Amino acid sequence: MGQAHAHRRAVGALIGLAGGTFLYTAAEALPIGLLLPMAVDLAVSPSQVGMLVTVYGAVVMVASVPLTALVRRIPRRRLLSVLLAGFVVSNAITVFASTFTMLMAARIATAATHALFWAVVVPTAAELFRPGLQGRVVAVVFAGGNVALVLGVPAGTWLGERAGWRASFLAVAGLGALVLAVVAWLLPSTGPAQEHAGRGRTPDSRRFWLLVVVAVLSTAGAIAAYTYIALFVTEVTGLPAASIATILLARGVASVLGILAAGPIVDRSPWSALVATVALQCVALLGLYAFGHHPAVAVVLIAIAGLGFAAFTAALGGLVLQVAPGRSDIAAATLSAAVNVGITGGAFFGALMLESHGAASTMLIGALLGAVALALALGERLIPPPHNKGGAATPASVAAPPDPRPAQ
Repeated sequence: MGQAHAHRRAVGALIGLAGGTFLYTAAEALPIGLLLPMAVDLAVSPSQVGMLVTVYGAVVMVASVPLTALVRRIPRRRLLSVLLAGFVVSNAITVFASTFTMLMAARIATAATHALFWAVVVPTAAELFRPGLQGRVVAVVFAGGNVALVLGVPAGTWLGERAGWRASFLAVAGLGALVLAVVAWLLPSTGPAQEHAGRGRTPDSRRFWLLVVVAVLSTAGAIAAYTYIALFVTEVTGLPAASIATILLARGVASVLGILAAGPIVDRSPWSALVATVALQCVALLGLYAFGHHPAVAVVLIAIAGLGFAAFTAALGGLVLQVAPGRSDIAAATLSAAVNVGITGGAFFGALMLESHGAASTMLIGALLGAVALALALGERLIPPPHNKGGAATPASVAAPPDPRPAQ
């Protein structure tokens, strides 16, 4: 009875953490869908509203590692509760912001909590279950972010267009209060020193930094193509603009399915999962470059590219828990910063190719960046396994007592 109760609490806490990734992803992207109504209401240009997204990403990129190091001794339930409370308050300020400056300040505050949340959510979620299920647990957490892109952002945009953009952020703040209550109630109160997921199972600094570089390149390739997908669909594929929403929905559904399907594979063979997902994304983008003028082929390949990239993020999350050379939260923060570097760089390279060679070239540069990432990921096999001098066992090989956490 006690074990069943613990299992239900663990599942509930995991759902709460996935709800957090849903809300943070939705809050970050909402200004994209509400660009025009926000610009009109605040009497600023659309490009200024776009800066809300740019500055948000920059804060996450710069603040992830130092903030995570600063709070490394705080128990995770307390830390995540404070972060989610900050999320609720900063989004409430967003609702009532009367000037663009106040709005920007609120967004920076939200981004700071975002930087910390994404750094600790993966090891915290993994801590809820036994180590053999970490890939599946990470997949559920990351699925929250993908569902936000599929449903949350379109729903928030729809609400903002009808009830005003402030209503969308009010809804986000309200849902944030609900997620805060779930996490504060169900998440166990354990200190960082008590976590089995607090450090990598097989620490390896060389593999970790290889993972960081692969994350930057593969993310850059995906974003270089995805940022300008609407232009590709209309200019290269020849489909009407009205079809873009449906195509993006198909891509989003494929992304959610991909990330959930990847979980068990990541548990069995994380590096193979990484290689397979990067390769799948490369093939899809190269196919779009070569055959994107065929509508049916283009739609299928766009969905496959989304599936591949979503599954890739699950592989990243699983691998960081395996090879983190120190604390896994610091490693996750570093990986989060790397992904944001990839997002920024991908959009930049995509823009350069778009201006000089047209929409089809964004798929080509995406495929080429992914191909470099694939070559590096394949090179992981050439790195010798980690070992300690003197024949001492690595931390991952030291025998541990039976794990009382839920088995599934």
